[in-house]
Amino acid sequence: MKTLAYPLLLVAATAALAGCGGSDPAPAAPSGSASVPAAAAAAESTAPGVPCGDVTGTGGTKTAVVAHGQVDCAAATKLLKDYFAKLTPAEANSPDGPGPVVLDEWTCGSGANDPVTACSTEDGRQVEGTRA
Repeated sequence: MKTLAYPLLLVAATAALAGCGGSDPAPAAPSGSASVPAAAAAAESTAPGVPCGDVTGTGGTKTAVVAHGQVDCAAATKLLKDYFAKLTPAEANSPDGPGPVVLDEWTCGSGANDPVTACSTEDGRQVEGTRA
């Protein structure tokens, strides 16, 4: 009896260990639990590349505002309004382009004769303003 029990125990242990290190993927988390926080986060922020309307840029030019990442349209339009209001005439007419200008956690600017004003934060949020 002793000789029969040992091989059966060895087979049972091998079968149990085979399930631990096998190539079968771990079961996926229920989809309902992951989608609720994602939906809540999406409701609180603007999805990448969302048009937010127009603001008046330097020299009275119309500038289309686009928010990227965790930025809502109200914050994006306010940011560009504040940026254009803060630019001096010398900065606006600089041959290197206006900026960089720091507004709280944001840094905004554009290249010389570039129709796009770009604002960004260190955590990856972005706002763009494109002259029409």
